[in-house]
Amino acid sequence: MHAGGSKSGGSHLREEQFSGVALIQLISAQLQLKGKWFACVAIGEQTFLTATSIHTDKPEWKSERTVVLEANGPRIVRISVHEAHLTGNKLVCYCELDLSDIFDSETDHSNEVHNLIDPNSNTKVVGKITLSYSAEDRAVTEMKFARRLLSMMDHNETGELSFKSFCDLIKAFGNTLPVSKLQEIFNEADTDKDGKVNTDELAALIANTEVRTFRINQCPVCGENLGHDDLLNDMIHMSLCFDEGTGSHIMTGGFMTDKQASNGWMFKLSEWASFSTYDVGRANTGHILVFDRRTKRLVEELIDMKIVLSMRAIYQSKAGLALIDVGTKNLLQSISEKQGRHMKTAESKKDIPKFIEFFKDRVIVDEFKEPVEYYKTFNDFFIRELKPGVRPIAYEDIDSVAVSAADSRLMAFNCPDDATRFWIKGRKFSVTGLLGEDMAKDFEGGPMVIYRLAPQDYHRFHAPVSGKMIKVVNISGYLYTVNPIAVNSKYCNVFTDNKRAIYIIDTSDFGKVAMVAIGATMVGSINLFKKEGDMIKKGEQMGYFQFGGSTVIVVFQQSSIELDKDLLANSQRSLETLVYMGMTVGVAQGSSYEAVQHIKRPAITDSVAALDHEVAQQGIQVTDSINVCNGHLGLETNA
Repeated sequence: MHAGGSKSGGSHLREEQFSGVALIQLISAQLQLKGKWFACVAIGEQTFLTATSIHTDKPEWKSERTVVLEANGPRIVRISVHEAHLTGNKLVCYCELDLSDIFDSETDHSNEVHNLIDPNSNTKVVGKITLSYSAEDRAVTEMKFARRLLSMMDHNETGELSFKSFCDLIKAFGNTLPVSKLQEIFNEADTDKDGKVNTDELAALIANTEVRTFRINQCPVCGENLGHDDLLNDMIHMSLCFDEGTGSHIMTGGFMTDKQASNGWMFKLSEWASFSTYDVGRANTGHILVFDRRTKRLVEELIDMKIVLSMRAIYQSKAGLALIDVGTKNLLQSISEKQGRHMKTAESKKDIPKFIEFFKDRVIVDEFKEPVEYYKTFNDFFIRELKPGVRPIAYEDIDSVAVSAADSRLMAFNCPDDATRFWIKGRKFSVTGLLGEDMAKDFEGGPMVIYRLAPQDYHRFHAPVSGKMIKVVNISGYLYTVNPIAVNSKYCNVFTDNKRAIYIIDTSDFGKVAMVAIGATMVGSINLFKKEGDMIKKGEQMGYFQFGGSTVIVVFQQSSIELDKDLLANSQRSLETLVYMGMTVGVAQGSSYEAVQHIKRPAITDSVAALDHEVAQQGIQVTDSINVCNGHLGLETNA
């Protein structure tokens, strides 16, 4: 995606990437409590915000927004409802719309009533929302755009333009073409040769990709400079501008996540004061963004600002790491052990409801194998199991497909050099440092998948492949945090210094696979279920981490696996992908999903890089990874 105008999502679309536009209207809601309410609409990398209602349990917004739909782009729309408070806005409920078949379906989606779900549940209904949505494909968008252009100069409302009116229209967009060129374009548009250009003819002219001289240099609505090489992006921009000029209540744009949007004016003030920044690929910022693989949208990871500041002080400076060298390592170990003991006490149970509330929409109670009341301590809750079938295993009976080992934020790299280039900044990181000299010989230069488990995640890890356990090794070490702030620090070597357990699995499809479970701050212990000689099947439980954040790293032998392209593309942008245990990660070299079951495997178009296919395929390093440009994502390639 290239930095560009905000109307088209900050991206310059190519002809084949534009499917059409969708109009989403939020009308009203019915909620269980009275309050001041606003809603966020998120799709892909764009989030929009309604105005805040009066104090009521039946808010009315009557707000709308037109969004661009890209070919193979995101189709899941998340609508979240928040209660406005001076002390902090609160997420109360949400629903999702799937627009996958919106161009094929003839169903009328006007004034639909949808259930609003509690964020900690997949089934608990806490309200209703009335909304409408519709879509127009490219042909309809071009015709609608042509009608709007024609109406600007069709003062007699005849539905036609004379040559003079046609020239006035072209000049209104800042063109200074000679009369002879204007006559040539007019004659080409006037296909029925009646001396006038009607709506159909104007639409055909706009759709004709060979006509490059018909350019719009300036938007007549907002005044923004346009003039792209193709008319498509200018048409999209102006279509959205025309919609904003209809007098309807238009949702506010320029946000990347619903959390960012829900922060409202307080967030904007802090941005202006440079106290807080949003960025992707810079984990030392106060807001960690990850790409949700299921919904293809950016989400923000919850992390307390006090923790962010303390981690920066320790892990992002030489002075901070010097303190660690003289005693803080042992202190972190002591704190982790003390906290671990507390989490095993009956008193810790009272922290469970607060934890679930804080991590709304990431801790889903409906997925728990046991009811919340079952857990006698916080640690019992933390190492909870899930209901059977909640995490389906992709291609469960096909061993040539590797799957995600954990619910996590994932980074995938074709070799360790890529991992250190895009993510791991510790100067001493190496496969040898991770596995030890003897075991590392089999894995030098091999692909690597890093799974970062945050406290809110399901903390059991599973087998990514099927095979035989041939070695289990425990390595003592420290308990640094595995937060990206530390992983991205050039002064710290998190993965090779921390306590860890190593599994070596012998497989028929991938050769040897190394699986490393790494402890972190507040992780009391790593509990392993398997021993040498055990046969394992992918998706089987391998162990669990007790309270805290933690990491699993899976290392493959060279040329043994073809990793999924969407994961690689996000990782090349220093952007973690939010995945669930059991999702596909890659296939053994020489095989493919299509050859097995004719199922399309995840592609580069399923990543945040969907709009810069060539850049992603070439693996070009981008400046500052993904940057925020007018509230949207943009890429800048190195010159």
